[in-house]
Amino acid sequence: MKIAAVALSLSLAVPFTAATAQTPAATATQASGAPVTGAVTGVWIGVLSGAGIQIHLVFHIAGTPSALTTTFDSPDQGATGLPTASTTLEGEKITIDAPKPGIRYTGRFNAEHTVIDGTLTQGGQDLSLKLLPATKAELTGPNRPQTPKPPFPYRAEDVSFTNATAGDTLAATLTLPPGKGPFPAVLLIAGSGPQHRDEEIFHHKPMALLADTLTRRGFAVLRYDKRGTGKSTGDFRSATTQDFASDADAALAYLRSRPEIETTHISLLGHSEGGVIAPILAAEHPQEINAIVLLAGPGLQGSEVISTQVEAITRSGGANKEQVDAVGEKERKMLAIDMKPATAEARRAALEAVLAGQGGPEQIAGAIAQLTSPWFLYYIAYDPAPTLRRVQCPVLALDGSLDAQVVAAPNLAAIRAALQAGGNHHVEAVEMPGLNHLFQHAESGSPTEYATIEETMSPEVLAKVSDWLLAQPPVHAAAK
Repeated sequence: MKIAAVALSLSLAVPFTAATAQTPAATATQASGAPVTGAVTGVWIGVLSGAGIQIHLVFHIAGTPSALTTTFDSPDQGATGLPTASTTLEGEKITIDAPKPGIRYTGRFNAEHTVIDGTLTQGGQDLSLKLLPATKAELTGPNRPQTPKPPFPYRAEDVSFTNATAGDTLAATLTLPPGKGPFPAVLLIAGSGPQHRDEEIFHHKPMALLADTLTRRGFAVLRYDKRGTGKSTGDFRSATTQDFASDADAALAYLRSRPEIETTHISLLGHSEGGVIAPILAAEHPQEINAIVLLAGPGLQGSEVISTQVEAITRSGGANKEQVDAVGEKERKMLAIDMKPATAEARRAALEAVLAGQGGPEQIAGAIAQLTSPWFLYYIAYDPAPTLRRVQCPVLALDGSLDAQVVAAPNLAAIRAALQAGGNHHVEAVEMPGLNHLFQHAESGSPTEYATIEETMSPEVLAKVSDWLLAQPPVHAAAK
């Protein structure tokens, strides 16, 4: 799902349905906890809310009234220190422009300068956003006991590699067990959206946790910032799943170039959209990939994944069958429009007709921008089955029974059927009871729970993945 410019991705995009501002439960205090009167500079925090998901945004405003500068954070995604181009103050009105992510925030201070009431604009969407001075507690973030903390019993290197085809440089972290090696290796491939190497969401860092778990078990692990995200270069917004697969291919080549890596024992682990990309690499490099792990990986065509996702999220929020069916029908109408050959103008007009009355002109324009983005149009047309039929290495596919984003039963069945149709019988597809899309123990599986759950990933999934990978022989031994 993407809300506004600091695109929140829950590993598969949920079309935007609504957005309202919510005020943090805090008094007007600065980071020091002291009351504020007449302040412009400081740390200001607000919450964007849409489709049951909340995103905290933190603005750091510094300087003097005539020469203000601002950086901002999206702490729920682990994005910090994002630059802006300009900050202007005209009386009580403040305007913050950040052209690179394409956002503008315009707000007005109240008389005491304890609140900024404003609007965040991106891609034709205007979202109300109220800012309050942040407290230390708000900036510290929630408890995440599984987040790896130093000292580590292994080496961690900041590295980079180039996708020569795209001309992008990808920044990454390579963790290596003690010793000289060569070590078996795992390449981690994150889900959709502007994910950095830890796939951070709501202060959870699932890829960092997986890297830590696997490196402690003897694997070298590479994880990287997606193009145009974190320290990686490139254009994220125009990229499709195939482009991201090209970046993963470059990551695989980098792993194979390192002398510490046992090149006959490289496995792939993809989460969500990463579970689409891992089979692409395995099919293209049958002699180089040892095994693949698909965590909440789709097995159905993208249009069906999205429509069942929208229904499941609506259901997990407590809606009745009639409401769920209505949401699903509308989603399928929009997807059918997207999938028909048409000019951009004709597609936009047809979508406007379906969305009529669902919001103001700016909101509808923003929804259409998401529904017609290069990534979305490519993804809904992509069927993973033909690629899965070409995969011959061992495959472990896991999904949570409460996953509302990649619904477990139909997607696992489709993965199993496609692999077996291609003659691959080294397949284990397991529905993990009581787990959501992030593999947390959950109540309903709704994305609204992600932020409130302290667990980043269930211990049984971490153990299952590492035990299974350790049991897989090197690729050449497997071929004998």
